[in-house]
Amino acid sequence: MESRISQNQAINFNRNNLSGEQLIFLYQAMLKPRLIEEKMLILLRQGRISKWFSGIGQEAIATGVTMAMNDDEYILPMHRNLGVFTGRKIPLYRLFSQWQGKASGFTKGRDRSFHFGTQEFKIIGMISHLGPQLGVADGIALAHKLKNEKKITAVFTGEGGTSEGDFHEALNIASVWDLPVLFCIENNGYGLSTPTSEQFRCEHLADRGKGYGVESYIIDGNNITEVYTKISALAESMREDPRPVLVEFKTFRMRGHEEASGTKYVPNELMEEWAQKDPIENYRSFLISEGLLKEEEDKQYRDTIKAEIDEHLQKASAEPGIEVNQTNELNDVYQVFQNQKFDPKGKTEEIRFIDAVSQGLRQSMQRHEDLVIMGQDIAEYGGVFKITEGFVEDFGKERVRNTPICESGIVETAMGLSVKGMKSVVEMQFSDFVSSGFNPIVNYLAKVHYRWGQNADVVIRMPCGAGVGAGPFHSQTNEAWFTKTPGLKVVYPAFPFDAKGLLASAINDPNPVMFFEHKALYRSIRQEVPTEYYTLPLGKAALLKEGKEVTIISYGAGVHWALETLEEQPDIKADLLDLRSLEPLDVEAIYASVKKTGKVIILQEDSIFGGIASDIAAMISEECFKYLDAPVKRVGSLQTPVPFSKALEEEYLPKQRFRTALQQLLEY
Repeated sequence: MESRISQNQAINFNRNNLSGEQLIFLYQAMLKPRLIEEKMLILLRQGRISKWFSGIGQEAIATGVTMAMNDDEYILPMHRNLGVFTGRKIPLYRLFSQWQGKASGFTKGRDRSFHFGTQEFKIIGMISHLGPQLGVADGIALAHKLKNEKKITAVFTGEGGTSEGDFHEALNIASVWDLPVLFCIENNGYGLSTPTSEQFRCEHLADRGKGYGVESYIIDGNNITEVYTKISALAESMREDPRPVLVEFKTFRMRGHEEASGTKYVPNELMEEWAQKDPIENYRSFLISEGLLKEEEDKQYRDTIKAEIDEHLQKASAEPGIEVNQTNELNDVYQVFQNQKFDPKGKTEEIRFIDAVSQGLRQSMQRHEDLVIMGQDIAEYGGVFKITEGFVEDFGKERVRNTPICESGIVETAMGLSVKGMKSVVEMQFSDFVSSGFNPIVNYLAKVHYRWGQNADVVIRMPCGAGVGAGPFHSQTNEAWFTKTPGLKVVYPAFPFDAKGLLASAINDPNPVMFFEHKALYRSIRQEVPTEYYTLPLGKAALLKEGKEVTIISYGAGVHWALETLEEQPDIKADLLDLRSLEPLDVEAIYASVKKTGKVIILQEDSIFGGIASDIAAMISEECFKYLDAPVKRVGSLQTPVPFSKALEEEYLPKQRFRTALQQLLEY
């Protein structure tokens, strides 16, 4: 049917073969978030909610996209996409409880506004860092593709978010892997107060799709019929022909970034121009001109929605505040996991550390058919250390995936696989490179279960450590970056037997695990290891030697330095405790040994300040002070980056200093 526009309309609507019932339904769907927002602005002024990010003027985008998708397809919205939540029919009192920090919300009062997800309604909320949800959408879409499900995933970002590296990484990954992701850019003119002219130079953000081989479109974000019909057609096409699509919605933000920001930085004429393009008022005029809506019907729709808002707001307001329970808070940081025990048994063979990691990974791939490995050069090449050599032949390229060089995007993709109930192992080619993926690890994976009960079933393998002449960027042992972060588990084996069993347990564990593998141990340490699949519990230290004179605590390469020292000086009677896991930490084993010997030295390869040894020393001083016969001694590397030359590296590492410090402690 022809487009029609009355003198009261600033938007050219087209019925696009939509029925009158569909057109009215779209109006009601847009009207609901608008009326909720108007109520929230009143509550904000009354101090009944703490913050509000307004989407007034942008309702057509979230509403149109949500209505165009199937209810079992995931949407990853942002602050201004209230229409996604109402479109998925979330009970309003739960939204109101969420915004008031109450238990009926989705985060138990632990996060605010729209920073939550819900599997029930297939919505995965954002974090304040904006970019990571784009890569998470890639992971969800990858899971759909691997499971042969004809579904798409929609993810939102603002024009400001397209400047973040996550946006470019996510687009590139989706393009290379043909992932059915609908990337929705809401170009509303300003990133807080910074206009688009100061954010990018391309004429249209949709043009950015060209560089990644992604088809892209520009849609009038205030025109609900255009949004709904065009997205519906794209969604149906993407289900049949999986591929990413980038859509730029031209719109405007009529209120501040959040209400406290205001809009004084926006020229008045620009505000007036966009006020004339209000998506709801223009659409209302169109429906009236089409004879589909009468004033009294419109009033009835509004009254019905307002009554629902008031009813649910009263229910949420009557709900008591969160009861503080420290046990619950601590318990919810990780998903509860009861390790399924597989005892080491059967035939053994002497293998290297690197072979044990490869064997453990291979047997886990056999055990978990939904396990995906991702990393740079891990497929046909077998990885730079050849740990996954031959895996493509056994498991195929769908499950053993070479990735572009984009650590952040791949960690986010792993998170998306977990949303869909799949497991993943991500190989950092070198642990040093994890800094390029730091944000999603510490701010998404680590916090997601505590925030809204979603687990991150991801293991990140971290080839690490010095002693191989690799210099400052390939030699770090950076476990302390992660032991500081609640929500992550950190494992650091020193022997082939432990590496295989702990890797199997890490993969079984539904929580995110940073799995450190010391490169210098890969081909230098050999041990008898069972050939069959087995597991070892995380959080259990190994007592390698027993003695009453001193307790030596270490992990990774430090364990072998300590063993060498004790072998050279057999007269030293020491407990040697190999921690194996740094989080969870076997505190009981540490305290038991310290109470027995009265002296303790902690050896780590990392530089001393801020390392795990510092925390262990503090814990011992607090809990075992009366048992100590000497100050707790810490030994670590120099407070410098890791040097390249052999002489400098030997001086950097604490191996020789450990021997001196141990002797001084014994003589104290």
